[in-house]
Amino acid sequence: MTSHDTPEAPVLGSLRPRLPSPLLEVADERFARRGLRLLLKRDDLIHPDLVGNKWRKLAPNLRAAEGRTVLTFGGAYSNHLRATASAGRLLGLPTVGVVRGQELADRPLNPSLARCAADGMRLHFVDRSTYRRKGEPDTLAALLASAGAADAYVVPEGGSNSLAVRGCAALGEELAGHGGVGVAAVACGTGGTLAGLAAGLGPGGRALGVPVLRGGFLGAEVRALQDAAFGGPRGDWWLDDRFHFGGYARTTPGLDAFAADFEQRHGLPVERLYVAKLLYGLVVLADEGAFERGTAVAAVVTGSPFPAPAP
Repeated sequence: MTSHDTPEAPVLGSLRPRLPSPLLEVADERFARRGLRLLLKRDDLIHPDLVGNKWRKLAPNLRAAEGRTVLTFGGAYSNHLRATASAGRLLGLPTVGVVRGQELADRPLNPSLARCAADGMRLHFVDRSTYRRKGEPDTLAALLASAGAADAYVVPEGGSNSLAVRGCAALGEELAGHGGVGVAAVACGTGGTLAGLAAGLGPGGRALGVPVLRGGFLGAEVRALQDAAFGGPRGDWWLDDRFHFGGYARTTPGLDAFAADFEQRHGLPVERLYVAKLLYGLVVLADEGAFERGTAVAAVVTGSPFPAPAP
């Protein structure tokens, strides 16, 4: 029986995702003067609540959960926690979010965590030392017990596991199906989207990952995810670590100004923690001559600003 034959698949289909997501070309002289085309893969339009790569990564895991409580992990501003909470509300699934930072338990919820709670997610705060060890079997078992969710279906931080990677391969397949895309670029947190994107592009496609965290660890993570999902490496991909702007959830006035300018040029609301860093990196790389003239560069818009801008 395939996942499409399970009782859960029609429930997900009832959410009416917009797939394949639109691929739009925009005129930007910073690329045109280098002989490049800039395309925007609008994964932010897949679903209003399960935005962008969150749909691609969560949908196969929600099927696998088969109605069980879904427990996952994230920081205080995690897009992944919000998407999981939204999925729980939409599908009637109980959700638990293990939040990094025990000190947050006694503070008012920030807007991101407040949205999770409003969508029915039960928040369980843990100290940072324990959170770092969440991948260890004994620590995970203790976390599940303390959260009252011993039988929950566990989705890793950022949603990146073998199911998610295979789900993100469809992103690469969609871009390959359009033809002419030379480079597909995506901002990276945990590496699952890049691992799947590169695999789905197939021969001749190249995938670029722009990490939004410091540390230089992501290459090993992407390789491990591809091993788990496909049994070995897939696709042609590389990373450029220069555009994290200080690390996750960090921005600078310069990045904010760049994003505001991009919004004005192209009418696209630019999410700051991932998408702005990707687009900034692509502008720098284009100016450096990193892409061969004639290349169509597709930037994957993996999310939208939160809170959403006023209409």
